[in-house]
Amino acid sequence: MPERPNILLITTDQQRWDAVSGTGPAFLRTPHFEHLCKEGVRFNRAYSDCPTCVPARRTIMTGQHAHTHGMTENSVKVPVDSAATLPGQLAAGGYQTMAIGKMHFSPQRARQGFQEMILPDDYYREMAQRGGPQPMRHGLGQNEVTPGMSTVPEGDTLTSWIAERSVDFINHRRDPTTPFFLWTSFSKPHPPLDPPEPYYSMYRRNDIPEPVMGDWANDEDCPVALKRMWERMGGGLSPEIVREARAAYYGLISQIDFNLGRLFAALRASGQWRNTIIIFTSDHGEYLGDHGGMWKGFFHESSARVPFVLRLPPSEPWTSSDRTVEDLVCLADVYPTLLCAAGLDVPKNVDGIDLSPIARGKEQPSDRHVVSVFASDREHCYQLAVTDGKWKYLWFPEGGAEQLFDLINDPQELKNLGADGESAEMKSKLKKALIDELESKNSPYIEAGKLWETPVQVDPLGFRGSHRFPGFSLEQSDRDSRH
Repeated sequence: MPERPNILLITTDQQRWDAVSGTGPAFLRTPHFEHLCKEGVRFNRAYSDCPTCVPARRTIMTGQHAHTHGMTENSVKVPVDSAATLPGQLAAGGYQTMAIGKMHFSPQRARQGFQEMILPDDYYREMAQRGGPQPMRHGLGQNEVTPGMSTVPEGDTLTSWIAERSVDFINHRRDPTTPFFLWTSFSKPHPPLDPPEPYYSMYRRNDIPEPVMGDWANDEDCPVALKRMWERMGGGLSPEIVREARAAYYGLISQIDFNLGRLFAALRASGQWRNTIIIFTSDHGEYLGDHGGMWKGFFHESSARVPFVLRLPPSEPWTSSDRTVEDLVCLADVYPTLLCAAGLDVPKNVDGIDLSPIARGKEQPSDRHVVSVFASDREHCYQLAVTDGKWKYLWFPEGGAEQLFDLINDPQELKNLGADGESAEMKSKLKKALIDELESKNSPYIEAGKLWETPVQVDPLGFRGSHRFPGFSLEQSDRDSRH
């Protein structure tokens, strides 16, 4: 049997698909991402089906979409079968499994199949015990998008600490007699948008792209659930503040990328680079001012589309590298891709597919759909959506609002074709695909063969008053479990 590869899964938090080299601004510096692309395959149309932190991570861990595993919003709690998770399966298959960084499990110390975890909680306690300047003392909260600056130098930031612990695992803590699975999970560029120097100043003088604004993003046409969420999560910022937020966001991404250089160097120096499969992706994106909003959650490109690179070990002669493909992929594909790479069987209840055939240059079926459910329960079902990679349909149950976008001719989703007669056939086709998929999973958001619909709430002030303001900063060490 050939030597099984090591596995390195790298995730960022809240990184848009167009916030990397190649799809982002020309000034954006992500040299190590570029290097990974040159040795791998870049999937240009990758989606997080439920673009919020906890559901997306559960999808990576199970290979199931959110509407399959049931965790369709951060607050929804669903039991975990640790033996069936990605690290559980790999550990049973002989892998040493290690998680370093943000896992967002509940409770946060539940290992969910990992043999060992090093969490941001450890970082905050270590910094407190060390004394001196402390992180997160600027007062900005974990969902607050007004930009600021780190209260500690670069070498003491959580980003640097996660990279350092990952390097330490590769150099000193891995078992040399068995392959490893390392999930290096960065907490940034998730807010607060507080890069340290030199990343704070890196892009402030650049020509920062303006947010895009769809013809539907106004008081009259914007779905009420979307408008209310954006009001709560930081919408309405001035253009000047949005520009500064974008500059800080790009700075955080470059900081992560520069730290990836340390991780890749450790793999090379230890002789593990040529036998390590690497996936780089993010749990979801960030509106970053697009269409007048901030945050994530809904299935627009800014929020749901993520960077995704698969780099197969260059020691394998069949590897096809330095390619960009447009095949529709999603976070559920991480699970079967990595199990197949490890030579392990993939459970039948997964939604994802093995992406290695695409990396090898083989054709894949073109009729795939990715379905999105963003809901706490039937009363609070914010959005149902589907895409085939070329078109996208969104249904907002509160008030029954519809959106339809032609992603090929309108990649920024500027024009809503939901009421366009010429696009009625495509809307009907996607709507049927959405209903059929949800019905097959016995979804509570289908009733009598129709998409769930609720009346418009008449008390938005009560809605706002019932939720914690995102700017409240937590001083406890369990920040990782709260955002």
